Amino acid sequence: MTSPIDVLIVGAGLSGLVAARRLQAEGLAVRVLEARERVGGRMVSATTANGSVVDLGGQWGGASHHRFEALLNELGIGRFPSHYDGKGVFHWRGRRLEAPLAQHFADSLLFFEPQALGLTPAELAATGALQRAFAALVAEVDPRQPWRTPEAERLDRLTVAQWAAAHTSLAVAQLPLAWLCRLGGSGGFEPWEASILHLAWTQAVAPQAETPEAWLVRGGAGAVAQRLAAELQAQAPGSLQLGRAVHSIAQDSQGVTVVDGAGQAHRARAAIVAVPPPQRLAIQFDPPLPAAHRTLLQRSPMGAMTKILATYARPFWRDRGLNGLGLGDRPALELTADSGPPEGHPAVLASFLAGERALILGALPAEQRRRIILDDLAAYWGPEAAEPLELVEQSWNAEPFSGGAFTSFLTPGSWTSHARLAADPQGGPAPADHGRVLWAGTEVSPRWPGYFEGAIEAGERAARLAAATASPGDQPA
Repeated sequence: MTSPIDVLIVGAGLSGLVAARRLQAEGLAVRVLEARERVGGRMVSATTANGSVVDLGGQWGGASHHRFEALLNELGIGRFPSHYDGKGVFHWRGRRLEAPLAQHFADSLLFFEPQALGLTPAELAATGALQRAFAALVAEVDPRQPWRTPEAERLDRLTVAQWAAAHTSLAVAQLPLAWLCRLGGSGGFEPWEASILHLAWTQAVAPQAETPEAWLVRGGAGAVAQRLAAELQAQAPGSLQLGRAVHSIAQDSQGVTVVDGAGQAHRARAAIVAVPPPQRLAIQFDPPLPAAHRTLLQRSPMGAMTKILATYARPFWRDRGLNGLGLGDRPALELTADSGPPEGHPAVLASFLAGERALILGALPAEQRRRIILDDLAAYWGPEAAEPLELVEQSWNAEPFSGGAFTSFLTPGSWTSHARLAADPQGGPAPADHGRVLWAGTEVSPRWPGYFEGAIEAGERAARLAAATASPGDQPA
């Protein structure tokens, strides 16, 4: 057994690293065990052949992401605004339209001015009516206890697809809800895989209307995790250990014993588990997790997502007065976004294979999948887009210690049953902590789950509780 410490942290993603930083600042001894041979979790960057840095995972910060902004300031890492100047491209039913963005998301059809999309009066009316009905539902959701929302049980048993179909049969009217399922910040699922209560809850706690894609991190978001890890090691060498998947966590009245894949036992006063919820199922807990918690984890799959990054010599779309925001019903890419800085280098279009597309296209031969992706990029942005300097694919469902991205989602009926039973009555919607084992990770946050902001809030919360649990008078056995 290694020498005792105050707090053992499982997972060196943003949430775990933030928790470690806060605890270390309070003078507590921490140790972080990470299953991968790298830090960052879903916050990771890569350098392309031409020296461009791209974010393989999360990349954006939002207008109300104050914790993330403050952390960047503390670390001395810069930001730049997302490029939304000019028109975007809406590709629908084989027709490509360049259209201006709406001033407010609530008045838009997926960011665009609805009147500029060439839709019929009936399509505009149905789209507006469905969006107003959904906004009214979001306003009724109890963000801390979604099961207390009016008619919660009925809404939790209706899939998003069923609820939308009851309002309209027009595909373009249903598109905004389907897009939020697959590509909203809490996405990666199909409209028939989650309830309308779940989707409404995601918008109550992480609203697209608050511009969560307002800015990007200069040098790549992955630099944040690297900087936090370097600080941690500099202050306490050996406090971060890679390639250490945790197999079991046992606790008693004095502390916890954590055993990693190498058979090494670590003793601490408290543990913070900062991994995606389904990953908890790979850990043996003693005492076991409550039954409701375990069954909830079985009903909380990760979203399906492959991130695509195309780099170019220059952002040629900007030369044409276009902003790189592409949306539509193409076979592979339902979203593209300009992810380059104001100076135009590196020039990057980020896009995604989301939901079933991520799995179906992911099973194709690499060259066939590449042709489909390049065809979609060309459909949005012209023939130049089909000739990137480099095309990077990052399949998050192939990552064994993530299992998907951006976050987990709940299957129909789970909010009003397993989630309700597993939750802390005094806390938010996440499952209650397990004695000396505390939960972190973006999914735990009551605000902005699925985003960096949520990861930071969850890490800070766990650190506060762990500091109280690991009081100086409570010595580990």
